Amino acid sequence: MDSSRQRQFIVPAEADGLRLDLFLAQQLGDVSRSRVQLLLQQGDVQIGGKPAKASRKVRAGEEISVAGEPQPPPLRAIAEAIPLEIVYEDDDLAVVNKPAGMMVHAGAGATEDDRNRGTLVNALLHHMQQLSAAGGPLRPGIVHRLDKQTSGLIVVAKNDNTHAQLASMFARRQVRKLYLTLVQGALAEEKGTVNAPIARDAVRRTRMTTRREGGRTAVSHWQVLRRISGPYGSFTLASVRIETGRTHQIRVHMASLGHPVVGDTLYGAASALSAKQDQSRLPRLILERNFLHAAELEFVHPVTGERLSLVSNLPPDLKAFMAQLVS
Repeated sequence: MDSSRQRQFIVPAEADGLRLDLFLAQQLGDVSRSRVQLLLQQGDVQIGGKPAKASRKVRAGEEISVAGEPQPPPLRAIAEAIPLEIVYEDDDLAVVNKPAGMMVHAGAGATEDDRNRGTLVNALLHHMQQLSAAGGPLRPGIVHRLDKQTSGLIVVAKNDNTHAQLASMFARRQVRKLYLTLVQGALAEEKGTVNAPIARDAVRRTRMTTRREGGRTAVSHWQVLRRISGPYGSFTLASVRIETGRTHQIRVHMASLGHPVVGDTLYGAASALSAKQDQSRLPRLILERNFLHAAELEFVHPVTGERLSLVSNLPPDLKAFMAQLVS
């Protein structure tokens, strides 16, 4: 038990019978209950000179000693034998086709439990002997990202030199990125550009917005590929080439036009699609992901100088969903 910072608590009468972890969470106002439980697991909480369990009921008048600080386990990525579609690979880099539903890497605060399982990084660590360390222990090899519910092409670096050069190419807009998306409604023009800075929403912190000052420059060029009109309404399949890579960029920009990406309920898309009243026999359609796919990636190889042009076709789930709209 670390005595460098030891605190003593006497259980008052009104706390008699409380769980120990709940009592300590109330006493240690700046420490969450989960962190209190970590202190208990570390053996840093003692009653009568013996380590105590979180579920123990405290008794009035007992003296509780708390030492040290709760130390979360170090965050690191974990190799997992997850199937991975590798589109291109050499000694310096690889391009993989990420499925929808897979996080690129674990987020801050993740531990070695389910929150840090099934990520693209974990799959990469299993399939590849070496990845760049420039992104840190949670993001080896990761130069850019795709949203969890976005499928498609992503490039990863195998060494720090390649990572630095790729990062510079992305920053200088020397990587061509093209996406396919299906949006609600009929886009008025055949093509267009959205040049609208993106910032985090001041109220809903999980969202981004074009309606707040101080946002970062974001440019998206879209072009209509197909117009769909059927029993479920009007939709537009479009390609979108982005010059920048802001968080949720295409989703935010298309929503700003009044045409949210199908399935993207965070930015105003319908949670389910219902057929017109005269076609009410048709089932409601639900897309469990965003209709957004990173279809093309083109750049000059930072080591060989070769121009790489890589393509990923629209995945089966999105093809099948689109077919249902016109059935």
